[in-house]
Amino acid sequence: MPVSPGVTVVALLADPDAPTEIARHMAKTLPDRLADKSGQGRRFDVEVVSEPFTSGTEDPPTLMRRIMDRGSAENWDIVVALTDLPLHSHGRKLAVNLNHEHGLALLSLPSLGGLRLQTRARRAVEETVLGLAGPQTTDDVRYVVSGPRGYLRVLVGMVRANRPWRLVPGLSKALAAALATGAVATVNSTVWSLAASLSTPRLVISMVGSVAIMIGWLIVDAELWHRSPESSPEARQKARLYNASTVVTVGIGVLVCYVGLMVINLVWALFILNDQLFASVTQNPLHAEEYWTLAWFVASVATVGGALGSGLESDEAIRAAAYSKREQERRNVLHDNHGD
Repeated sequence: MPVSPGVTVVALLADPDAPTEIARHMAKTLPDRLADKSGQGRRFDVEVVSEPFTSGTEDPPTLMRRIMDRGSAENWDIVVALTDLPLHSHGRKLAVNLNHEHGLALLSLPSLGGLRLQTRARRAVEETVLGLAGPQTTDDVRYVVSGPRGYLRVLVGMVRANRPWRLVPGLSKALAAALATGAVATVNSTVWSLAASLSTPRLVISMVGSVAIMIGWLIVDAELWHRSPESSPEARQKARLYNASTVVTVGIGVLVCYVGLMVINLVWALFILNDQLFASVTQNPLHAEEYWTLAWFVASVATVGGALGSGLESDEAIRAAAYSKREQERRNVLHDNHGD
C-alpha cells in the first residue's frame, strides 16, 4: 500500500464498544503526535471507522485478509485495526500483527494489560504507524506475549475489556432479592445472636463462602463456563484463559455487590435497630463494632439470597452484563457451532 506524499492517511478500524472509544479518544491528538515524532515535515490524517471486523472469527490470518480487503476499498495509506478480543498465533498470545507491504496492523488490546490502557494503546498505535510509514524491513511481523507475566497481562486486559463493574446494574433481580434478604435479616433477633457470636475468621469464611456461591451460581446458571469443542493443547489453553477471565470478571462484580450490600445494611441497621432490644437479645451493647459485625454477616446472608434471585435473570442479561460485546458475540458463535 503506497504512502501518500506529504500526507499519510491513517485509518483506525475499531471493533464497537471499548475499542471504538479508545480509537476516538486517541484520534484527537494522534495526528500532531505522529507529525512531531516522524519529523521531515510529514503530516497525518487520522480517521476512525467503527466496524465489527472480528465478527464470527478470531483467526489472525482471516482478520488480516479482512483488514486488507477493507483497506483496498478506501484511500487509506495505513490501517491499524483494534480489537478487545485476545488473539493467538501458533499457541502464543498475539499482541500485534504487522504487514508492512500493505500497511496493515492488527492490535489486540488485552495484550496491553488493564492499567493505563488508553496511554498504552496510544503508544502502541504510534509505534505501529511510524513503523509502517518508515522503510520496509519485512513483509509480516508478529509480536507476541509469553510467560507468566504475559499471561497475567492478557488476563487483566480481558477482564478490563469485560468491564466487570457493569455486572452490578445488570443483576437487578438478584440485587433486589439480596436487598430484601438483607433488610429482613437485619431485624431478625436470631441473626443478631449469630453475628454477635461469630469471630472474625468465621465472618471471613462466611463472606468467602457466600461470594463463591454467588460466583458459581452465576457461571453455572448462565452457562458462562467455556468448553472447547476441540481437544488440542492450544484449544485447551484458550479455554483456560477464557474461563479464568470469566471467574475474575464475575468475581469482581460480585465483590462490588457485596461491598454495596454491606454499606446499605450498615445504614439500615443504624436507622432501625434499638439499643435496648439488641442488648437484651445478645447481652452486648450496640456499639460501632456490633453494627459493623452485623452488617458484615448480613451482607453474606444477603449475597446467598442474591444468588437464588439471580435465577430470575435471563442468561442473555447476565452475559450482556459480564462480557464485552465482542466477547459476547465470540461466545455465541462458539456456542452455536458447538450446538451444530
